Amino acid sequence: MAAGLLLASGALPAPAQTGVPARELAGFRNLQQDALRTDLTFISSDAMAGRLSLQPGDDAAIAWIADAFRKAGLEPAARDAGGRPSFLQPVPLVEYRPDRAASTITLTRGGRSTVWHAPEAFGAYKHAVDLAAPVVFAGYGITAPELGYDDYASLDVRGKIVLLFDHEPQEDDPHSVFNGTGNTRYATARVKVLNAQQHGAVAVVIVAEPNRKHLTNAERAARIGSSVVRPVPLPLQAIADDEVHIPAALVLDAVAAELFATSGTTPGATQTAIDSALKPQSRALPDTVLTLHLRNTSEREGTTSNVAALLPGSDPKLAPETILITAHHDHDGAAPCADPAHPPVSTPPDPHPCPQIWHGADDNGSGTVGVVALARAFAANPARSKRSILFVVFASEERGLLGAYWMAAHPLRPLATTRAQINFDMIGRDEAASPQTDGLIEIPKDTTNRLNLIGALYSPDYDRTVREANKPIGLALDDRFDHESALNVFFRSDQFPFVLHNIPAFWWFTGFHPDYHHTTDTVDKIDFVKMQKILQLAYLTGWQFATEPQTPRFVANPSGQKPREQPGQ
Repeated sequence: MAAGLLLASGALPAPAQTGVPARELAGFRNLQQDALRTDLTFISSDAMAGRLSLQPGDDAAIAWIADAFRKAGLEPAARDAGGRPSFLQPVPLVEYRPDRAASTITLTRGGRSTVWHAPEAFGAYKHAVDLAAPVVFAGYGITAPELGYDDYASLDVRGKIVLLFDHEPQEDDPHSVFNGTGNTRYATARVKVLNAQQHGAVAVVIVAEPNRKHLTNAERAARIGSSVVRPVPLPLQAIADDEVHIPAALVLDAVAAELFATSGTTPGATQTAIDSALKPQSRALPDTVLTLHLRNTSEREGTTSNVAALLPGSDPKLAPETILITAHHDHDGAAPCADPAHPPVSTPPDPHPCPQIWHGADDNGSGTVGVVALARAFAANPARSKRSILFVVFASEERGLLGAYWMAAHPLRPLATTRAQINFDMIGRDEAASPQTDGLIEIPKDTTNRLNLIGALYSPDYDRTVREANKPIGLALDDRFDHESALNVFFRSDQFPFVLHNIPAFWWFTGFHPDYHHTTDTVDKIDFVKMQKILQLAYLTGWQFATEPQTPRFVANPSGQKPREQPGQ
């Protein structure tokens, strides 16, 4: 029966209980649809104003989550400025608005200058940037010793600007050591920028792969519409004291072709050479100097918070080990009423209300409420798990996974003894076709009972545990997003910073839909029957992780193929 009919009649199905061990049953039964609906109605209400990071609505959400953890009887997992126990881990940010008109990237060659502006070339950084340096090409910008591949082998980039291809080699090859047609950890921009920085580069310039068979990130984002065409663009945010401290810029194909003009080859031919033999083609670009002149119209510092609570384990030997159950609390905020000369801008399916509110019921009110519900369930169960469970609702995910990156760099409990992470991001809807996904990924005809699990290739053990726990629940489990690279899904939620630290971590996700990042992502469209089943599965899975003798292993080389040797190895 459809969720809408159930809500209309007031009838609620009894939770699945067959096969649930008696010691776990009290917590399992604590997961009720009425509570989920009440909490999600509140967290996605107009009063929360879309929960934009560093705004009062998100601060109210933070306070609500902390209070829910306190009332559940969990322990504060952080410390405040005075060293007292707290549910809040401060995340210091810089919020800024790039000045596209005043920012330029200039090529100097042969005594002549070529100046580019957005959208041909565009950089963004939390502070103003003025730097000039020679340019070198470093392939895909990847150093992956476990895969036998290094774009920086025999390449000196110290004091230089590095030009890189986006994504990774051979991503259309099912047999590639780079996870076949899926993504590995090396395909995302942050990892590439950090790697360039570690090799001594002063800036990074990224171009989409010239032979790509997918949309660029900008093209994909433009398909979403709504929040990307709002009357006043959202400000950008960055961690104030981030481990990445060099700027990055994006350029279009024509700019990359011009940068390659003195190299004796072209970007397309270079990509073909890399992909055909999986051998780097890194090189200096003769007589090529770039000047990055980046400006912001505004910069301000602010502090948001991760909300974290601990349920200590019952076994003295295993209690120091941690299972993470996480989500993020922020969303895209609200747009004020426009003057008559500038009416609200929206794209289907958004109406034109005034003000516009991006309610974020599914993204990620559903995950936020899910973590709170599981915290209550585990706390209400008379039997305790042997390992400790750390419940965290992260800040500023929509601005770049900032709260999760901050906690991964400043862990509240040691990462070395963190055994697994269950991360919820959008667990309340049925996946459906939308402009973002049209032509890029096949969506099953019936998604009413389907849950996407993202990350299994890095931990088959984790995957087996979920599938075993699913037997009394009966969800259809789907791993499609582990085998595609067009949508960059693997990088787009808060499990990813912990995957970078070799922690088995999955993103639990019911998929995209036409209301994704639109004002129409509202609570009346949530499938509470399905959401309850997902949380029941997470409860049983989390119990296994926190209790069984063996925890999931992390697999650094997800393809399992032997890496090819490079010259000099």
